[in-house]
Order: sequence, then structure tokens, then C-alpha cells
Amino acid sequence: MGKILENMYRALGAGVVLAIIVFLAFHVGQMSDPAWVSFLFRWLHVLSGVLWIGLLWYFNMVQIPTMPKVPAELKPGVSKYIAPEALFWFRWAAISTVVTGLILAHLNHYLVEALTFQAGTRLIGIGMWLGLIMAANVWFIIWPNQQRALGLVSTDDATKAKSTRTAMLASRTNFVLSIPMLYCMVAQQNVGV
Repeated sequence: MGKILENMYRALGAGVVLAIIVFLAFHVGQMSDPAWVSFLFRWLHVLSGVLWIGLLWYFNMVQIPTMPKVPAELKPGVSKYIAPEALFWFRWAAISTVVTGLILAHLNHYLVEALTFQAGTRLIGIGMWLGLIMAANVWFIIWPNQQRALGLVSTDDATKAKSTRTAMLASRTNFVLSIPMLYCMVAQQNVGV
């Protein structure tokens, strides 16, 4: 068991295998049912979203506030190893969350209605648009600026400092947007606005 838990990819694989076992135990006869396919994409959407928003909150509640307190000789440990790896998972979790969410909305026949704020889907539509804005922010503002801030691409010190601030402000914007986005996603089924 230690060999599995000591390696993140093996542990992730073990979690996937256990999920498959649970799926097969409870849903083996339902896998061709459209409702089950919709459920599968809802689960994948939630799983991706937990990773994405969890990392977003880690960056904003732990890493950003803590970095000024880290001694200069220890900062490369974060900027060269931890942050790039966390940003890898962060970027791809954002894409996965958006793609699975759009598929889910399509499977449940409310994609266009939600994106155009039609009656009955306004809350989920607001949540979807906030998620789309946040994902665009990740890929087109946060990631390019983090590459410069972390020294993953060559740049001068002034550009690096400006990129650090821009990435932080964009990340903080996503942090703020994540709170109403999560509300909209959860409230839709109960409020139906």
C-alpha cells in the first residue's frame, strides 16, 4: 500500500480504479442511459472544478500571502518547483472544467438557454459565463505572466516585476469571481431563475 500512496500518479490511479469499481457496482446496467452519461459528465465537471478552484484558493489564500515571508534563499524552491507544477494542474483543470461543463449543459439541453440568460437558466448562465471568463483569464493573462514572473521565459527584471503583479491581480480577480460562480452553479437547481 505504501508504494501506491508514496507516488501521486499511483495514488491518482488507485482513486480512479476505486471510482470505476463503485461505478460498475452501482451503474453497470445504466451506462447506455442518457441520464447516466449526463451524471458521468457532472461528476467529471465537479472533479475538475474541485481541482481548479482548490488550486486557485491555494494560490490566493496560501502561496501569494506567504511568499513575502519566505526567506530569499528558499523562494527558488517555490518558483522553480512548486509553482510551475501547480500551474500545470491549474491550467488543465480550468480547461477540463469548462469542457465538461459545456458538454453537461449540452447533454441536459440548456447550453444555449443558459449562455443567453433565458428564463429558468439565468443563474447557471451567470455561473457559466463567470467560469468562461475565469478560464480565459487563466490561459491568456495568468499563465503568460506567470511564465515571465517565474523565469520560465527570459525577460528583464522590470518586466518580471510587472508580470508578477499582473498575474497576482488576475488570479485575485478569479478568486473574487469564483465565489459568485460557485453560488450560481449550486443555486440553479434550487432557485430555477
